[in-house]
Amino acid sequence: MKPRLGLIAGSGRLPLLALDAARSRGYEVLVAAIREETVPEIEERGASSVHWMSLGDFSKVIGKFQREGVQEAVMVGQVNDKHILCSIRPDWKLAKLLPTPPVRHTDSQIGGVAKFLAREGITLLKMTALLGPLLARAGVLTRRSPTAQEQTNITYGSAVAQHIARIDVGQTVVIADAACVAVEAMDGTDATILRAGTLMRSLCGESALLSRSLTVVKVAKINQDMRFDVPVIGLQTIETMRNAGATCLALDAGRCLVLDGEAVIKAADEAEITIVVNEVVRRC
Repeated sequence: MKPRLGLIAGSGRLPLLALDAARSRGYEVLVAAIREETVPEIEERGASSVHWMSLGDFSKVIGKFQREGVQEAVMVGQVNDKHILCSIRPDWKLAKLLPTPPVRHTDSQIGGVAKFLAREGITLLKMTALLGPLLARAGVLTRRSPTAQEQTNITYGSAVAQHIARIDVGQTVVIADAACVAVEAMDGTDATILRAGTLMRSLCGESALLSRSLTVVKVAKINQDMRFDVPVIGLQTIETMRNAGATCLALDAGRCLVLDGEAVIKAADEAEITIVVNEVVRRC
């Protein structure tokens, strides 16, 4: 009998890739698909079953997992912060584990789901157990290395991004000439980059002191829980940066997933964007 794995699927292609990887390793996969997020293609990837649910309606699906002998699960794919914080409708079992204001942020909400699974006898695995090959490796990935100013932006931006990530505001900042132009919040990475581009264009002719070239810094939290909310970039990230006038992207090695890696590097080279992946320095 094949081992059974529960897959709680968020948005985008990552759940599809995780499902493919799990099946290639011999798992029989049962999918819990989130109506507000999961792509319909999940039905066509060979899962033994797909159960659609609304955010917060976990008890029924977890009960199904239990009845079918699922003892391990993964959460893969992003869930929009606005959906988590504004649309979640927990049943009474989950509601007991979810925090109430003033600590009602994304990490605490998803962490409540992980505790709920554990209490129900299901171990939540790291998503990188299936998607490890997609993790960014240290080094300059593109033809062009960062300029001295871009490297300064990376150093400053990393410190700022780590601070906002630590308090669970976001994981991305956009920097120009060592000045913070935009900080990610509920709007997400792409919207943050575009917001920065719009702001810089509005300064045209008003400030000769600030470079229009933007550096995007995306980090994982110092104590990033690799079971969920792992940072992700892909082709859409590069296209968004090009539209915003961003020329440099910095990531954390081993803590950010890169979708379509070769295509991402090709697109970045064509747009003259440098991608730098830095080793994470742990500070006591």
